[in-house]
Amino acid sequence: MSITEEEARKVAHLARIAVKEEHLPALASELSSILQFMEQLNEVDVEGIEPMTGVTPMRLKRREDVVTDGGYQGKILANAPDAREGFFAVPKVVE
Repeated sequence: MSITEEEARKVAHLARIAVKEEHLPALASELSSILQFMEQLNEVDVEGIEPMTGVTPMRLKRREDVVTDGGYQGKILANAPDAREGFFAVPKVVE
């Protein structure tokens, strides 16, 4: 699949990227290369392979689920730009 200059212009417009007219052929070529590579990836047989999030085996850090003493409301609200009656105050966004 190849991308035309007009399609590259449309992609740049949708992505809100300013691309000069003289750079459109290069952008179209790069986008075409990306699509060709994706087509190559679709040819790979991945049957029976579990999805993974990384290439190195990792284990998430775990901590014990214990109840803490709490009572940090004052410290937490100390850095709030606006706090009222023990809560964060935020501007109203819905009328």
